[in-house]
Amino acid sequence: MDKTKPYNIPKQLVMDAYLRMKANKGAAGIDDVTVQEFDRDLKNNLYKLWNRLSSGTYFPPPVKAVAIPKSNGGTRILGIPTVAALDSGGRHSRG
Repeated sequence: MDKTKPYNIPKQLVMDAYLRMKANKGAAGIDDVTVQEFDRDLKNNLYKLWNRLSSGTYFPPPVKAVAIPKSNGGTRILGIPTVAALDSGGRHSRG
């Protein structure tokens, strides 16, 4: 662990979160970056994410709002984070 980092976040934790998101078939978020595109420079992308997380400078980007039909005929909004946000499951419900 680098002594200059204020947060002790193991790199393996970031990798594990990425693998969970990928296994859950995470979708592209508001930045339209797919898992496949993220994978093209995986080592660098994960390093940048880890660096921002462990230094306290990471701020997650906005989520992509997608209307999902409900069985009663209505809809609900689903928030889809970016791949780099490494959300397990790749989705957040907003209502």
